[in-house]
Amino acid sequence: MANDRCVSCQNSSTCSRSKGWKPRHGAHKRGLNSKIHLAVDAHGMPIKTTITEGTKADCKMAIPLIKGIKAENLLADRGYDSNEIVEFAKKCGMNVIIPPKKNRKIQREYDKYLYKLRHLVENAFLKLKRLRGVASRYAKTTSSFRGAVTIASILQWLRILV
Repeated sequence: MANDRCVSCQNSSTCSRSKGWKPRHGAHKRGLNSKIHLAVDAHGMPIKTTITEGTKADCKMAIPLIKGIKAENLLADRGYDSNEIVEFAKKCGMNVIIPPKKNRKIQREYDKYLYKLRHLVENAFLKLKRLRGVASRYAKTTSSFRGAVTIASILQWLRILV
Protein backbone atom coordinates (compact mmCIF):
# COMPACT_ATOMS: atom_id res chain seq x y z
CA MET A 1 0.00 0.00 0.00
CA ALA A 2 1.26 3.45 -0.82
CA ASN A 3 2.45 5.68 1.99
CA ASP A 4 0.84 8.89 0.86
CA ARG A 5 -0.10 10.75 4.03
CA CYS A 6 0.31 14.48 3.73
CA VAL A 7 3.49 15.77 5.34
CA SER A 8 3.27 19.22 6.78
CA CYS A 9 5.83 21.45 8.41
CA GLN A 10 5.85 21.59 12.22
CA ASN A 11 6.01 25.35 12.50
CA SER A 12 6.68 28.40 10.38
CA SER A 13 10.40 28.45 11.13
CA THR A 14 10.92 25.09 9.40
CA CYS A 15 9.17 26.38 6.30
CA SER A 16 11.15 29.58 5.95
CA ARG A 17 12.94 30.28 2.71
CA SER A 18 16.37 30.36 4.27
CA LYS A 19 16.16 26.83 5.69
CA GLY A 20 14.08 25.26 2.93
CA TRP A 21 11.44 22.55 3.15
CA LYS A 22 12.08 19.94 5.86
CA PRO A 23 9.95 16.81 5.69
CA ARG A 24 9.08 14.70 8.73
CA HIS A 25 9.75 10.97 9.03
CA GLY A 26 12.08 10.76 6.03
CA ALA A 27 9.46 11.46 3.37
CA HIS A 28 10.49 13.50 0.38
CA LYS A 29 8.44 16.11 -1.40
CA ARG A 30 8.26 14.41 -4.78
CA GLY A 31 6.95 11.11 -3.41
CA LEU A 32 3.64 12.46 -2.11
CA ASN A 33 1.46 11.62 -5.09
CA SER A 34 -0.37 8.61 -6.44
CA LYS A 35 -1.33 7.02 -9.76
CA ILE A 36 -4.56 5.43 -10.89
CA HIS A 37 -4.14 2.35 -13.10
CA LEU A 38 -7.35 1.53 -14.95
CA ALA A 39 -8.60 -1.37 -17.08
CA VAL A 40 -11.63 -0.62 -19.26
CA ASP A 41 -13.86 -2.70 -21.50
CA ALA A 42 -14.48 -2.15 -25.22
CA HIS A 43 -16.99 0.61 -24.44
CA GLY A 44 -14.62 2.55 -22.16
CA MET A 45 -16.29 1.52 -18.91
CA PRO A 46 -13.98 0.87 -15.93
CA ILE A 47 -13.58 -2.79 -14.97
CA LYS A 48 -10.63 -2.81 -12.58
CA THR A 49 -8.64 -0.08 -10.83
CA THR A 50 -5.42 -0.04 -8.86
CA ILE A 51 -3.84 2.80 -6.90
CA THR A 52 -0.06 3.02 -6.50
CA GLU A 53 2.41 5.59 -5.27
CA GLY A 54 3.50 8.10 -7.87
CA THR A 55 7.12 6.94 -7.92
CA LYS A 56 6.30 3.33 -8.88
CA ALA A 57 6.74 2.39 -12.55
CA ASP A 58 3.61 1.80 -14.62
CA CYS A 59 4.75 -1.57 -15.93
CA LYS A 60 4.96 -3.04 -12.41
CA MET A 61 1.16 -2.97 -12.01
CA ALA A 62 0.08 -4.15 -15.46
CA ILE A 63 0.09 -7.90 -14.81
CA PRO A 64 -1.97 -7.74 -11.58
CA LEU A 65 -4.33 -5.35 -13.38
CA ILE A 66 -5.00 -7.58 -16.41
CA LYS A 67 -4.89 -10.89 -14.53
CA GLY A 68 -8.29 -12.58 -14.73
CA ILE A 69 -9.63 -10.35 -17.50
CA LYS A 70 -10.70 -12.05 -20.72
CA ALA A 71 -9.97 -9.77 -23.67
CA GLU A 72 -9.14 -10.02 -27.33
CA ASN A 73 -6.77 -7.02 -27.40
CA LEU A 74 -4.54 -5.35 -24.84
CA LEU A 75 -4.10 -1.64 -25.59
CA ALA A 76 -1.66 0.32 -23.46
CA ASP A 77 0.73 3.23 -23.81
CA ARG A 78 4.53 3.10 -23.96
CA GLY A 79 4.85 3.09 -20.17
CA TYR A 80 3.55 -0.49 -20.15
CA ASP A 81 5.96 -1.78 -22.77
CA SER A 82 8.01 -4.61 -21.29
CA ASN A 83 8.81 -8.16 -22.36
CA GLU A 84 7.15 -9.56 -19.24
CA ILE A 85 3.80 -7.87 -19.98
CA VAL A 86 3.88 -8.85 -23.66
CA GLU A 87 4.60 -12.50 -22.82
CA PHE A 88 1.89 -12.62 -20.13
CA ALA A 89 -0.71 -11.11 -22.46
CA LYS A 90 0.16 -13.53 -25.25
CA LYS A 91 -0.16 -16.46 -22.81
CA CYS A 92 -3.63 -15.20 -21.94
CA GLY A 93 -4.54 -15.11 -25.65
CA MET A 94 -4.50 -11.33 -26.04
CA ASN A 95 -3.30 -9.45 -29.09
CA VAL A 96 -0.75 -6.93 -27.74
CA ILE A 97 -1.11 -3.40 -29.08
CA ILE A 98 1.52 -1.42 -27.22
CA PRO A 99 3.85 0.97 -29.04
CA PRO A 100 7.48 0.06 -28.36
CA LYS A 101 9.66 2.36 -26.31
CA LYS A 102 12.10 4.49 -28.25
CA ASN A 103 15.13 2.80 -26.63
CA ARG A 104 14.11 -0.77 -27.59
CA LYS A 105 16.76 -2.47 -29.69
CA ILE A 106 14.20 -4.45 -31.71
CA GLN A 107 11.16 -2.30 -32.44
CA ARG A 108 7.99 -4.37 -32.28
CA GLU A 109 5.19 -3.80 -34.80
CA TYR A 110 1.72 -2.82 -33.56
CA ASP A 111 -1.63 -2.02 -35.18
CA LYS A 112 -1.81 1.77 -35.29
CA TYR A 113 -5.49 1.75 -36.26
CA LEU A 114 -6.49 -0.29 -33.19
CA TYR A 115 -4.18 1.79 -30.99
CA LYS A 116 -6.31 4.83 -31.77
CA LEU A 117 -9.09 3.18 -29.74
CA ARG A 118 -6.99 3.79 -26.62
CA HIS A 119 -8.73 7.14 -26.37
CA LEU A 120 -11.49 5.18 -24.59
CA VAL A 121 -9.12 4.76 -21.64
CA GLU A 122 -8.30 8.46 -21.60
CA ASN A 123 -12.01 9.29 -21.74
CA ALA A 124 -12.61 6.96 -18.78
CA PHE A 125 -9.99 8.89 -16.80
CA LEU A 126 -11.67 12.18 -17.72
CA LYS A 127 -15.03 10.84 -16.52
CA LEU A 128 -13.47 9.64 -13.25
CA LYS A 129 -11.88 13.02 -12.68
CA ARG A 130 -15.19 14.84 -13.03
CA LEU A 131 -15.51 14.20 -9.32
CA ARG A 132 -13.50 16.92 -7.66
CA GLY A 133 -12.27 14.62 -4.89
CA VAL A 134 -10.65 12.30 -7.43
CA ALA A 135 -9.23 15.06 -9.61
CA SER A 136 -7.60 17.07 -6.82
CA ARG A 137 -6.83 14.12 -4.55
CA TYR A 138 -8.51 15.38 -1.37
CA ALA A 139 -8.28 12.01 0.40
CA LYS A 140 -5.44 11.72 2.89
CA THR A 141 -5.09 7.94 2.79
CA THR A 142 -4.84 5.49 -0.05
CA SER A 143 -7.86 3.51 1.11
CA SER A 144 -10.12 6.58 1.10
CA PHE A 145 -8.80 7.64 -2.32
CA ARG A 146 -9.44 4.11 -3.63
CA GLY A 147 -12.99 4.45 -2.29
CA ALA A 148 -13.49 7.74 -4.13
CA VAL A 149 -12.23 6.19 -7.38
CA THR A 150 -14.55 3.19 -6.87
CA ILE A 151 -17.54 5.45 -6.27
CA ALA A 152 -16.70 7.43 -9.42
CA SER A 153 -16.51 4.15 -11.38
CA ILE A 154 -19.87 3.00 -10.00
CA LEU A 155 -21.43 6.34 -10.96
CA GLN A 156 -20.12 5.86 -14.49
CA TRP A 157 -21.81 2.44 -14.68
CA LEU A 158 -25.05 3.79 -13.18
CA ARG A 159 -25.34 6.44 -15.90
CA ILE A 160 -25.59 3.63 -18.44
CA LEU A 161 -27.65 1.11 -16.49
CA VAL A 162 -30.32 3.50 -15.19
